[in-house]
Amino acid sequence: MRTQVGIIGAGPAGLFLAHLLHRASIASVVLESRSREDVEGTIRAGVLEQWVVDLMGELGIDGRMKQAADFHTGITLQWNQTRLHLDMQDLTGGKRVTVYPQHEVLRDLIAGRLAQGGEIVFGVSDTAIHGIDGDAPEIRFRRGSGAAEESLHCDYVIGADGFHGPGRQAIPKSVRSEYQKVYPFGWLGILTNAPRSWHELIYSNQAEGFALLSTRSPEVQRLYIQCDPHDDIAAWSDARIWEELHARLDIPGWTLHEGPIFQKGIIPLRSFVCDPMQYGRLYLAGDAAHIVPPTGAKGLNLAVADVLILSRALEAAYQRNDSALLARYSAICLRRVWKGERFSWYMTTMLHRNPAETEFERRIHLADLDFVGSSRAAATALAENYVGLPFDPL
Repeated sequence: MRTQVGIIGAGPAGLFLAHLLHRASIASVVLESRSREDVEGTIRAGVLEQWVVDLMGELGIDGRMKQAADFHTGITLQWNQTRLHLDMQDLTGGKRVTVYPQHEVLRDLIAGRLAQGGEIVFGVSDTAIHGIDGDAPEIRFRRGSGAAEESLHCDYVIGADGFHGPGRQAIPKSVRSEYQKVYPFGWLGILTNAPRSWHELIYSNQAEGFALLSTRSPEVQRLYIQCDPHDDIAAWSDARIWEELHARLDIPGWTLHEGPIFQKGIIPLRSFVCDPMQYGRLYLAGDAAHIVPPTGAKGLNLAVADVLILSRALEAAYQRNDSALLARYSAICLRRVWKGERFSWYMTTMLHRNPAETEFERRIHLADLDFVGSSRAAATALAENYVGLPFDPL
């Protein structure tokens, strides 16, 4: 097989890149270890920055999103059983909060790419990267266990294959630096058949811990509570979950609507950055290069930012024989990535109860929330980060 750009991973980074390259008349092939059903069926949260919403419109894949997404003017912060509405549309000059789950975005991307005649090979195994030090890299893989080995020859290899994929591992350890923070708490998330309890997302920091109220549809709600990341999910009965959600979200005169829980699970929280995000003819994007806790709603958005920059760099290389932007890819992306990491850390530490924190630190977090509620400048800074910072000039 031969193409111009070989992409490993059919997540947000890989699929958005395939669309962006197609728009620039650059050929690509996407290789994915999971089946299409697994990719589209893995339920994940999604808050889209305004520019990502606009980009989906430019790519012509926003039809379902316009019908199914929830568009909010802002978010609600809650502490000490009081609530603060942050009007992000007002604070940022018109940008909204768009709640559209990641798996729905992936369905749109896959359907759109296949409609263009693009090639996505699902269910590959034994993926290995070769020749990135030279000018003729290749990706070797099998179309399922036991199949014959094939080679995808390309000009560039894109590792959009997540934290555990071969992309980052292909960069020599002597070349890359990795930065990580593991948080001492996780999120227990549920899906429930219940009516909406509130008109927008609620981020709550109560004495009992963190909780997040989100939505999927008028009939299905998504909620999270802070927990020990090592907890056994079997120890969390439905009754215990609802008890904790009420303790962390209820305020006088308002109570959470309950319903049957049909999915629940625990995820750990961590931050991670790999520097550099490129080596030879290999370029990393998305979770292969950086991970953020979900509190700041930055994961998908940072992934798409990576490939928007990368697509422009590849377009310059192919159409103008100018590789200067490709050479600066890591530096450009990492500047934005670290801002996203900072905001995610800020939201996470401000809103969660760290088991090891002192009462002094607890009071500092409450002062942070009070400052956001009493200072338009502080509220604007939070809102600008949440709905999407502007891009640096390329």
